[in-house]
Amino acid sequence: MNADPIAAFYRWIEYAAFGKALERRRFAFLSRAARARRVLILGEGDGRFLARFLAVNDAAQVDVVEASAAMLALARERLPAPAARRVRFHHQDALSAPLPADSYDLIVTHFFLDCFAADDAARLIARLAAALLPGGAWIVSEFEEPPGRVARLHARLWLSVMYTFFRFTTGLTAGKLPPYAALLSRAGLIREEQQQARWGLMVSQLWRKPAAADAPQHSFDTLPLCGFP
Repeated sequence: MNADPIAAFYRWIEYAAFGKALERRRFAFLSRAARARRVLILGEGDGRFLARFLAVNDAAQVDVVEASAAMLALARERLPAPAARRVRFHHQDALSAPLPADSYDLIVTHFFLDCFAADDAARLIARLAAALLPGGAWIVSEFEEPPGRVARLHARLWLSVMYTFFRFTTGLTAGKLPPYAALLSRAGLIREEQQQARWGLMVSQLWRKPAAADAPQHSFDTLPLCGFP
């Protein structure tokens, strides 16, 4: 999905539809990221999470992968110069971006996995899981179809509206949520925490890659500075 056509006013579309609900989901586990040192953020959008993250974490080195050049420009403009020096922006499709194994102690995807069909989501999640260090965390904010007849109907109506909107404005080809939670579990990650909002339509989740019993443990202060070339 290329959000260039709507980048300039995406924030206001979001606020009109959901107020600050999506922002609250993005920031839900921000405190868990304060000690991360090598961070990968995919589909960052206009930089609101990135700016808040850099304000609470003054040491992390961050790779941002975003398919929209216009969104990347907005994210860059949002950052003060000292913080911007710790960020490398990559104008790339996440499906083809280089993701070196065991490179990051934190991965962040906010309302991003829903942009992929199930097969593409499976390939991407497997690659991202391999890029995450043992013991590393993955913060996920997403939409979901909750149990319960009324809540599920509410979610399906909103999801139908959103997928239709993004198909016509950005060329999004996906038409329904991939089974991202099952795919994360299949990739070996364990969900540690979850918060829900809007009748279960939105979730914030904290996943973790188990630390290998026979692998050296990485502290946040001694992680290798590796990643994108």
